[in-house]
Amino acid sequence: MSVTDIMDPGLAQRVERLEQVEAIKALKHQYWRACDAKDPKAFRDSFVREGARIDYGRLGAFDDAAPMAEIFTKVALHQVDGKHVIFDMHHGVHPEITVTGPGTATGRWTLRFRQINLIDNTEKLMTGEYDDEYVVEDGRWKMSKCHFTETWAMVRPLPEGFVVTPGAFAEVTQ
Repeated sequence: MSVTDIMDPGLAQRVERLEQVEAIKALKHQYWRACDAKDPKAFRDSFVREGARIDYGRLGAFDDAAPMAEIFTKVALHQVDGKHVIFDMHHGVHPEITVTGPGTATGRWTLRFRQINLIDNTEKLMTGEYDDEYVVEDGRWKMSKCHFTETWAMVRPLPEGFVVTPGAFAEVTQ
């Protein structure tokens, strides 16, 4: 690479755009990690302070992240006899991130989801598509829109003798 290439404003813009895309990917991974780690604060911090448009289909649609964060907290932290009873695994793949302007972007992701529900003794497998919008707020990328459309799902009973061994989750005080 020559000095001219390094000084090329087109190169600098492309590098900046790549950095923005990587920051958005990190945000979405933080969001899914928060879901799996039962971390309501990190979940809520993935969205803009006010006015996030969230539509999770069967789970509901919201004009702000706070009501969804409350539902997340109740479900994720629900315990029976002092033990967690809902275990989630979110894998986001196939990101399509487009930086649309200064501090704005859109994104599409495919979700692979698995949930163990010890209340109903079921396992759920699901896949679907996220359609997101992102903005920079206080110098960090946040989700301003998060819409999920289920492609398909399957729920099946857990086999007899099934055992879940919980690991470490975020330390949360309610």
